[in-house]
Amino acid sequence: GNSITEGWIRLRPGFFAENGYVSRAISGQTTSQMLVRFRADVVELHPRIVVICAGTNDIARNTGRISLEHILDNLQSMVELARANGIRPILCSVPPAGAFGWRPELKPAQDIVRLNGMIRAYADAEGIPYVDYHTPMAAADGSMNADYTKDGVHPTEAGYAVMERILPPVVK
Repeated sequence: GNSITEGWIRLRPGFFAENGYVSRAISGQTTSQMLVRFRADVVELHPRIVVICAGTNDIARNTGRISLEHILDNLQSMVELARANGIRPILCSVPPAGAFGWRPELKPAQDIVRLNGMIRAYADAEGIPYVDYHTPMAAADGSMNADYTKDGVHPTEAGYAVMERILPPVVK
């Protein structure tokens, strides 16, 4: 994951400890960067399951412009690496965002919806569990519901509480 997951373990470490989850999130990272470190940060740890949450920083162009198809390619490569090493992958939706404070010229809501559709279709076709954080956290305009965020991108404790109700049943 990225800062969304990094913030989650920082704000709610008990959730990770109680469920036996380990976070390898690095703030600001894109799927390309996560793919490069996937072997060291996932495969070499020999987990049973990997929960892959990524895409926000790609859409924000943190490492430059990237197509939605290329983002999906990176996610697919992570899934393939996991499966080749006996690790069960789980894919997550990109949480909603209407704007990025660090890239105010971008309007990401519709790109996030399109990417999530692509991730869900791939997950369905491959029999991979899909965790939908977007639907319960989105406002009508595609931004994150103000009850769940202060900056429009990163969840607050209330936002993470929503996510915590969704993830465990999929992982178990």
